[in-house]
Amino acid sequence: MIGYANVDVREIKGIGDETAEQLSSLGITTVEQLIEYFPYRYEDYSLKDLHDVQHDERVTVAGVIHSEPVARFFGKGKSRITVRVLIGSVLVTAVIFNRSYAKKQLKLGEQITLTGKWDQHRLMITVQEYKIGIHDRNELSPVYSVSGKITVKFLRKMIYEAIKQFADDIPEILPSDMLEKYKLLERKEAIIRLHYPQNANSVKHARRRMVYEEFLLFQLKMQSFRKLSREQSKGVAYVVEQEKLNEFKQQLPFSLTKAQQRVINEIITDMINPYRMNRLLQGDVGSGKTVVAACAMFAAFTAGFQSALMVPTEILAEQHFESLQQLFQSYGIQVTLLTSSVKGKKRRERVEQIANGEVHIIVGTHALIQQDVEFHRLGLVITDEQHRFGVEQRRVLRDKGENPDVLFMTATPIPRTLAISVFGDMDVSIIDELPAGRKKIETYWAKHVQFDRVLGFIEKEIEKGRQAYVICPLIEESEKLDVQNAIDVHSMLASYYEKYQVGLMHGRLSSAEKEKVMNEFSENKLQILVSTTVVEVGVNVPNASIMVIYDAERFGLSQLHQLRGRVGRGSHQSYCILLADPKSEVGKERMKIMTETNDGFVLSEKDLELRGPGDFFGQKQSGLPHFKLGDVVHDYRTLEVARQDAAELVQNHEFWESESWQRIRQYLKQEGVFDGQKLD
Repeated sequence: MIGYANVDVREIKGIGDETAEQLSSLGITTVEQLIEYFPYRYEDYSLKDLHDVQHDERVTVAGVIHSEPVARFFGKGKSRITVRVLIGSVLVTAVIFNRSYAKKQLKLGEQITLTGKWDQHRLMITVQEYKIGIHDRNELSPVYSVSGKITVKFLRKMIYEAIKQFADDIPEILPSDMLEKYKLLERKEAIIRLHYPQNANSVKHARRRMVYEEFLLFQLKMQSFRKLSREQSKGVAYVVEQEKLNEFKQQLPFSLTKAQQRVINEIITDMINPYRMNRLLQGDVGSGKTVVAACAMFAAFTAGFQSALMVPTEILAEQHFESLQQLFQSYGIQVTLLTSSVKGKKRRERVEQIANGEVHIIVGTHALIQQDVEFHRLGLVITDEQHRFGVEQRRVLRDKGENPDVLFMTATPIPRTLAISVFGDMDVSIIDELPAGRKKIETYWAKHVQFDRVLGFIEKEIEKGRQAYVICPLIEESEKLDVQNAIDVHSMLASYYEKYQVGLMHGRLSSAEKEKVMNEFSENKLQILVSTTVVEVGVNVPNASIMVIYDAERFGLSQLHQLRGRVGRGSHQSYCILLADPKSEVGKERMKIMTETNDGFVLSEKDLELRGPGDFFGQKQSGLPHFKLGDVVHDYRTLEVARQDAAELVQNHEFWESESWQRIRQYLKQEGVFDGQKLD
C-alpha cells in the first residue's frame, strides 16, 4: 500500500519480463500486489481418522494396501485404478484416475498416504494425491487463484521471494491503540500468516485483521466522499410551502403510515437544506413508496421546481403517470409521460413543454435521458427500481438539472449488509410498515403433480369475481431448459378454462400490445393473465388475488417476493402458489422460506446467504466493491464495526491531524480524498 506500493514486480529475484507479463493477467504488476495476493482457500494435509470425517469431505488418511491394484483403460490415455486399502479398521476402495503408472507403485502390504474426496456411503476415496509410506505433513497448504502459465506452485515461490526481499517494508497502517482495542495482529505478521499458516486458528486471526483493515479503508473512503459531497455540493435549498404540503397529505384518499410520515420528513429536511440530497428509499412491496415520492414532488412544485421520475419499464411508467395525474389533478400540477412509445409530433410537443416549464412532473423510462430532452428547472430526480439502471444512466439524468436533489427508490429490499457496502455514500430511508388493512398473502408450495388441485383453486377464486396471474420463466419452449413456457401454458389454460378469458403477456409484445393486455386485465375482461416476469415490478390490479409461479425454484427469493407482491393489493384475501419440484437443497430451502415469511427484508438477507452478493443485483450493475478477503455476507459484523468506526473518524478533526493516522490519510489521498478535499 505505502512503501513498496509502486515497486515493479520485476525487482523480485526470478521475475523477468515474460513472467511479469503473465503475472499482470492476474492483476499483479507491483510488489505490493504480489505480497497481498492472498489464498482463496487452504488444503489441510493433516492425517484424519475416518470416523471423524464427513461425507464428500476432502481428507488425508493413511493405511495399508490390502489388495493388488486393478487397472481399467477407456478412451485415449484414460485409465481407472482401484485398490483396497485398510485404514484403521475400515476397508476402503481407493480410485485413481488417469495415472496408469500407479499400478506398478502400489504393492500389497505397503503403507500409503491418500488425499482425496471421501464417499462415506460407498466407503470409497477418489484420490487426488498419494504417497507411498505414512506422511503426516500436519499443515495447511495455501491455494491461489491462477490462470495461464502461472501455477500455484510457481506463485508460492514468487510470493516467498517477495516476502524474503520486502518483508521489512510491509507497513503498519493502523495505529497501536486500534490494534490493542480489537486485539488485532500487526500487519506484517498477519500477511505472513496468511501465506504460511501454522494452523486454522492462525489463519482465522490473520484474516480477521486484514478483513477489518479492508472494510475500514473502504468505509473511510465512502464516508469521506459522503462528507465531501454533502459539504461541497451546491444543492438546491428549497423554500417549501409546508402548509400546502400538509394540506396535500391530509387530502390523500388514505392515511399515511408512521413510517411514511417519518421518511417524508427525512426527505423534506434534505430538500430544504443547501446540500444536494443523495438518498436511497427502501420499501417492501406494497409499502407505499409512490405516495412518498409524490409528496417530495409536490414539495418541489411549491418551491418552483420540476421533478423527473425515471422507471425501468413502460408499463410502470404509464401506471405512475396515471396515479400521479389523479393525485395532482386538483392542484394545477401538470404531469407528462415520456417513453420510447411517444413519437413524432406528440413527442416534440412534450419535449418542448418540458423545456419551457409548462409541465412540472415528468414520468418516463430511458427516454428521459436522451440528448434532446432539456428541463426548464429540474430540482428533483427520482429513480425507481434504481439497481435496474446503470450508474452512467443515473448520472446522465442527474446532470440534466443543476445539482438537483436525488432520490433512489427500490422495492427490492436490500439487505443491510449490502446497503452498508454498496450505498455507503448515501443516506438510507426505510419504510418498514405496510398500510393498514393489508392482509397477509398466504403462500403455498405445490408439486407439479398437484396442479389439478391448483387449477380447481383458481376456478373457485374466479367464481368469486377474483383474477389470477400465472407466471412462467420462459416465453417459448427451450431445448436447453425443461421449464414451462408462457405460450404453452397460455394455450393449455385457455383450453381448460373455456368459460373464462385467458390473456398472454411477455417481453416480445409491442408497448401497445402490452398496454392493451394490461388494460383488459385491469378491467377484468381477462380473468387469468399468463405472463413472464415482465409483471414483476409495479403492476397494480387490486382485484387479482392469486399468483401462481411455475418452476418457482428457478427464481431467487427477492424475485419471488416481487412477483408475490402483485397480489394482495386490494381488500380480498390473496394467495401465492409456488409450483416447483426443486432438485437441489438450495431450491427446497427457497420454497420453505417463501412459505414462512412475507417480510421482504428477512427474505433479502436469506437470498444473500443463498446466492451471494454478486448475484443479488447482477455483478455488472451492482457497484459491489471487490474485496481481497472480506465477504460482506459472512463478515457483516466486521463490516458494521468498520462502518461505525469510519463514520466517527471522518467527523473527528483529530483524525485528519493525528500522526498515527498518517498512513491511512496517504491511502485516502491515493483514492482521491484528503483533508476533506477531493484531489485531481
